[in-house]
Amino acid sequence: MKLLVLYGTTEGQTRKIARYIESEAEKLGWAASVCNLTEEAPNLQGCDAVIIASSIHMGRYQTAVADYAIRNAPVLTKMPSAFVSVSLTAAGNDEESWKELHELTEHFLKHCAWTPTQTLQVAGALKYTQYDWLRKQLMRMIAKSAGGSVETTHDHEYTNWDELKMFVKDFLPAKVVA
Repeated sequence: MKLLVLYGTTEGQTRKIARYIESEAEKLGWAASVCNLTEEAPNLQGCDAVIIASSIHMGRYQTAVADYAIRNAPVLTKMPSAFVSVSLTAAGNDEESWKELHELTEHFLKHCAWTPTQTLQVAGALKYTQYDWLRKQLMRMIAKSAGGSVETTHDHEYTNWDELKMFVKDFLPAKVVA
């Protein structure tokens, strides 16, 4: 069974998530490969399942991910496919923010005309060490209002790896080795 894990990322956390999905799929007996959609747009021919992950920045998913999903929506909708949305909002408990996050995801999928088999909201990371001064201050203000860490001397990862592992197990049946 062949799994294609596609992603779009700004700061690298979604790439890390995609690689983790690849690793967990391989533990289940799947032949998995990962591709950054900003670098390449692979053909879905021969794939048994697809997981697409995209981060949200400034209220938008990655353009390369949207373009790919739009071009391949009919095929993606007919096969086992999943969408993993990566954002800092998913790390919080604010009901209104979660409502907005779900609406953003629904709007994105509707715009792409893609109906994935499953979707998952995954918390990302604050990469303070990668930000310039202005962005660091902006992200610090956002984190403070959301109850996140305002310590800017190091990065803060909020991804729930156990939840992601369970998602992969639920989405992909384990391959039976004869």
